[in-house]
Amino acid sequence: MRNEFTSIIERDGERFIGYCPEIPGANGQGKTADECRQNLADAVALLLEDRRDDALRGVLQIK
Repeated sequence: MRNEFTSIIERDGERFIGYCPEIPGANGQGKTADECRQNLADAVALLLEDRRDDALRGVLQIK
């Protein structure tokens, strides 16, 4: 499954900062817009994985 999210990238002096409005806490930064976008994508992936793990914690899993 593939999801698409909005990324807002802004210049802050000589660096770029970014965030994803759909996922609170997902932020990234970098020296270039591309580096910032990749760091943001990594943050989104980590947050979604962590939230998935939290949701599955305590759920009986049948194998």
